[in-house]
Amino acid sequence: MEDKRKHKRLGLTGEILIKHLGGNEGPVNATIEITDCSSDGIGFSTDAQLVVGNNYEANLTLWTKEVLHVFIQIVRAVQTETGFHYGGIFIGMPDADKMRIEVYETVEDQLKEQNN
Repeated sequence: MEDKRKHKRLGLTGEILIKHLGGNEGPVNATIEITDCSSDGIGFSTDAQLVVGNNYEANLTLWTKEVLHVFIQIVRAVQTETGFHYGGIFIGMPDADKMRIEVYETVEDQLKEQNN
């Protein structure tokens, strides 16, 4: 099957803390498992129930231990046996942060080529 995605998806390891923007309730920190990430958005699984269409503030930890402070809008959600799987798009991400993700993509490609 041909991959028609605009940007390559990256499988990052690490954790992300999500806080709901707006509202009267305090921040909700949730540990997630990142399943894929590109310069446009992120896919992740978590036990926390989030609302499709809402925006969340997050700290995304890259493999270099560098932390990107991002804003995510949840665009899809699927309930699984172990929790929820979400897809979100980055909102207002600076070009410098997009470049950090693209650099990770390049390094990952180079490492795969060396191992083959």
